[in-house]
Amino acid sequence: MRPHGWLGLALLLGAEILLYAGSGLVATWFTPIMWTGYIVFTDALIAHRAGRSWLTTRRREFGFLGVLSVLSWLVFEVYNFKLKNWVYVGVPEQMWVRNIGFFWSFATITPAIFQTAGLLEAFYPRPSPPPPREVQRWGRGWGGVTVLLGLALVAIPPALPDDLAAYTFGFVWLGFVALLEPVNLRLGLPSQIRGWREGNKTRLWLWLAAGFICGLLWEAWNYQSLSQGGAGWLYTMPELIHNLIFGLHYGKMPLAGLLGFPPFALECFAIYYFLRWVLQLEHWLPAEE
Repeated sequence: MRPHGWLGLALLLGAEILLYAGSGLVATWFTPIMWTGYIVFTDALIAHRAGRSWLTTRRREFGFLGVLSVLSWLVFEVYNFKLKNWVYVGVPEQMWVRNIGFFWSFATITPAIFQTAGLLEAFYPRPSPPPPREVQRWGRGWGGVTVLLGLALVAIPPALPDDLAAYTFGFVWLGFVALLEPVNLRLGLPSQIRGWREGNKTRLWLWLAAGFICGLLWEAWNYQSLSQGGAGWLYTMPELIHNLIFGLHYGKMPLAGLLGFPPFALECFAIYYFLRWVLQLEHWLPAEE
């Protein structure tokens, strides 16, 4: 493992020990501390396995990955004003301290997804591409329809009354994939669809798995923090959905609720590269490896 991996591992283990030792400071900042340690630790494993990683060969872009992660998640926070699917509890009372915590936490979201997917890709062999004819046949005529579907999914929730909008959270977790993946493909940006068309179907499944893994970790660390009186979030979606899909425990998300995280990973991928193009970062960032 690369040396910086030991720093990440120390953050993970140290935060766990201090949390259960009763440290209020760690309880308040537990989730971003754990994700910071996780990102650094997995980066070292990726660098060891693949010979390159965000923190060894793409440091300059990694900073933008974190900043654009904040911008990406703020989109979902805006939706949550309407949908009211979660609330934050135990956060610091001082606004500036609370905002630092939000920024730090939000800045780890997209990097966590990318690092998890990168770790899976580093340890999973890529298959050989299919014949060119098969690549060219796949997916003709779907782009415009998919974009229209995505537009509908992201536009419907804000247009509904509050009591109905709360039931459309699934639209938000799927809409940006349908909206932005065809756009990224047309613009020549990194795209999951392009990888599929070029025969790398494994990559899509690995990204879905990365979303599920990160979902498990998010919920596990959130539960740990809340159980020790720290900061975290509670789910406040309608009782009907909670009972039928998520279970009977208010504020907690059992296994069925984790199904939203795999498409969320694809959204993080699509939104990041779209924002990267909108801000024209390619003009002075290294080319995509």
